[in-house]
Amino acid sequence: MLQGLRNTRIYSMILVDLLLFSISLFAAYAFRFDFTLSSENQGQILAVLRWTLPLKCLVFYFFGQYHGMWRYSGLSDALRLLQAAAMSTLIIAGALLFWHRFAGYSRAVFLLDGILTFLLTGGARVAIRYFFSLRMQNKEQSFWRLPWIKAKNQKEVLIVGAGNAGEKILREIMDNPDLPYDVLGFLDDDPAKWNRTVHGVPVLGGVDLLPEINEGHRGVEVYIAIPSASGAQMRRIVGMCEKAQALSKTLPGIAEIIDGKVTFNSLRKVDYQDLLGRPAVRLDKTGISGSITGKTVMVTGCGGSIGSELCRQIIRFSPKKLLLVDSSEVNLYTVQMELHHEKNFRDYHTILGQVQDEPLMEEVFSRFAPQAVFHAAAYKHVPMLEKNPWQAVYSNVLGSKTVMEAAVRHKVERFVFVSTDKAVRPTNVMGASKRVAEMLMRAMPCGQTKFMAVRFGNVVGSSGSVIPLFQRQIERGGPVTVTHPEVMRYFMTISEACQLILQAGAQGQGGEIFILEMGDPVNIAEMARDLIHLSGKEPGVDIEIVFTGLRDGEKLYEELITAAEDVAPTKHEKIKALREESCADRAGQMAALHAGVAELAARALAHDGPGIKEALRRIVPEYSVKPTQSVLES
Repeated sequence: MLQGLRNTRIYSMILVDLLLFSISLFAAYAFRFDFTLSSENQGQILAVLRWTLPLKCLVFYFFGQYHGMWRYSGLSDALRLLQAAAMSTLIIAGALLFWHRFAGYSRAVFLLDGILTFLLTGGARVAIRYFFSLRMQNKEQSFWRLPWIKAKNQKEVLIVGAGNAGEKILREIMDNPDLPYDVLGFLDDDPAKWNRTVHGVPVLGGVDLLPEINEGHRGVEVYIAIPSASGAQMRRIVGMCEKAQALSKTLPGIAEIIDGKVTFNSLRKVDYQDLLGRPAVRLDKTGISGSITGKTVMVTGCGGSIGSELCRQIIRFSPKKLLLVDSSEVNLYTVQMELHHEKNFRDYHTILGQVQDEPLMEEVFSRFAPQAVFHAAAYKHVPMLEKNPWQAVYSNVLGSKTVMEAAVRHKVERFVFVSTDKAVRPTNVMGASKRVAEMLMRAMPCGQTKFMAVRFGNVVGSSGSVIPLFQRQIERGGPVTVTHPEVMRYFMTISEACQLILQAGAQGQGGEIFILEMGDPVNIAEMARDLIHLSGKEPGVDIEIVFTGLRDGEKLYEELITAAEDVAPTKHEKIKALREESCADRAGQMAALHAGVAELAARALAHDGPGIKEALRRIVPEYSVKPTQSVLES
């Protein structure tokens, strides 16, 4: 507090308040006695002022009224001001009651004094804030400028969503002179908000009015300020923007907005993730913290799309150390630099190498003793692995087996294997290899290590995802290539997938295969059309869509479970689990699996593509082998 008194501006603030305190007491007496003050009243005013002025200043000081800058006063400051005015009034009334029993004093005067003190001091702060806001605005703007007279060279803007996010965007536009925008109004589908105003800007009606409103304007930009919008809502709004030929931008989803920080700079172009409209994930942060906080955590494939996002999510829970394992030097370096410089996380160790390297994995587990392992390392490009099936065996099967066995030997607490929907009734080498890894996971012996797998579909924007391919094709002017007009896929965002992986890993008891709720499958041809629309072009007119036929190992519809699998709900509404295997069943499965995996390893060493597929079919009977030439045969 003493340091605050050294600021010379505090004395000018106190002098202003002293003047206002005096005016409020004089005004209170004037109102009470009908503006006719006797000599006795005047003497009483001067007597009371001698001790109420320093008292009020002291109370206001302890309520922080002279610590901040009045030019930035807000609602929280108004609340503290009200508390200060009320407290000073109570103290004054208490003093008069104690010393004089209010004999000769009017109670109404001091009640009015408290109200006027709040109104006058609050009005002064509002006036100062408004004065400084005018100074910050463009020179053409002034107190006297009429609202229908527009400043020059301003872009006209419509804000969709008259809620908290929309209000914050409007406030920043109004307060920031570097943003040359004129907000025409709000659009909101809630009829209760129509014909009302937000900071003087009208809510014009529903989103359907957008094309009509845009007719008399050129170059209108539409800012979509509905972070919680569903996919259907976003598609409708974007469709209206396209119909009106208006440029649209949006705020990120709720999951991307941390601590409610909504600013104009958060606005970005609408992308396909917005059209998916995946709802925010509800996390049991306490459960996740128990499995990560203060522990050594290992992420294999840390440089990939899923692995790198897992690292971002994990560091939020303050692990003791994060072990970064990847076979790609570039990917490992990239995630290391992001954690070090952007996330300011330094408790990591990088391991450049392959998960099937048994001596290396043994050294890592021995040296660092990880307590939790998230195994995301894998090859996943379906056509590529059809041509090079031995790499699927090396990485997806043998690599998984190596890391799992090391986890058992070194008594890792939790091991989470990242699987895929392609492991269900697989039609390709990638899916079959991941299914074998799932089987290996479920066959691991019962003991200290709790093994579990998480199975989900495609992830928007991940490495090898169809969406970046479509976007590059659109940028080049097309055509956009789709394998089949009826092909359907499940999609979720990278952030959502990784949050649910952490959640499943925290609640697993060992042996489960968790299934993430993927929503409804998406038609890939419709996705291509949506992406073309988002680029401002017309499918079939500006950009052609060409159907090329299903690729090697590809199927029309993906599945997350088979009819024979027994699935049950879990504590989390977006996670289900397949029935666990008993310890006796696990022991029996491992014996049979060892022989099959040994044959796979031998076939892979010989680069025997057809032999690998036959060996996979013997391990995974539901795998339907399709004849495909390997790169060594073609």
